[in-house]
Amino acid sequence: MKNNKLWKRNLFIASFLLPTFAIFCLFTIYPLFRGLYLSFFDWSGGSESMNFIGIDNYRQLFSDEIIPKAISNDYFLIFWKVILIMLLATFFAVSLTRLKLKEYGFYRVVFFFPNIISVAVIGVLWSFIYNPRLGFLNAFISLFTGKPVETNWLGDSNLAMWSLLPPSVWAGIGFYMLLIIASILGIPSSLYEAASIDGAGQWEQFTRITLPLIWEQFKTSIIHIVITTLNGSFIIVKLMTDGGPDNQTQVLGYYLYQMGFKQFHLSYGATIGVLILLLSLITTLILQRILHRESIEM
Repeated sequence: MKNNKLWKRNLFIASFLLPTFAIFCLFTIYPLFRGLYLSFFDWSGGSESMNFIGIDNYRQLFSDEIIPKAISNDYFLIFWKVILIMLLATFFAVSLTRLKLKEYGFYRVVFFFPNIISVAVIGVLWSFIYNPRLGFLNAFISLFTGKPVETNWLGDSNLAMWSLLPPSVWAGIGFYMLLIIASILGIPSSLYEAASIDGAGQWEQFTRITLPLIWEQFKTSIIHIVITTLNGSFIIVKLMTDGGPDNQTQVLGYYLYQMGFKQFHLSYGATIGVLILLLSLITTLILQRILHRESIEM
């Protein structure tokens, strides 16, 4: 009887794990090893034959002048997105939960609204905002200068990369704000009441109660921003600048797309994909070490 129950329990667990593991292998593990395999060949992506060239694609990768620029732009976006998104998301989350606003539900919907919009729509929307002649931004600045302003935000090599930040940050605040709100709502109110009786102000309550108790969620959010930026920022770049001007807004993800699907050098694109994977792993490991803190149990 005991063995029969144990067998049923294992069968129940396996019925959930095996389909999930099969899907994970099909859509994650197989493409990963397939991309690594392709990186050792010279293949356009359409021809029937593939020529084995060893590590020549990796030699080309290290001598490619665009790669350092793309890596620099990726980490520029990561740095500013982590700072701005986490700062604003935490500020809004703490304000909405600790200040107990009556309009709590309204503000939560407003801040989350960009997350229900497609990234493609966000890119097109901000492209119109930055339009040199018809855009809202130049029209707004013109109100203060007294003369028409026609700054080409996405065409100026000094401004283009900075211009990609607002839509990237705006699109991410709401999601991380909700994650932090969920963590804050899980903190017992008795801790804040005891701190208030002891004379602790709002800032002391935030630094000594809120932040330590939401630290794991905080750390997870930062790592998630890093990974999604390295793997997903090419969409904004594709829609708003196409990597220009003169590769000034080039990122690894979009360069992979250009090599693989516009210039039909799919094996070199796969090599860039391996580089993105390595950078994601190394950056995640470093962040795990930097952000490690002893967990606090409530």
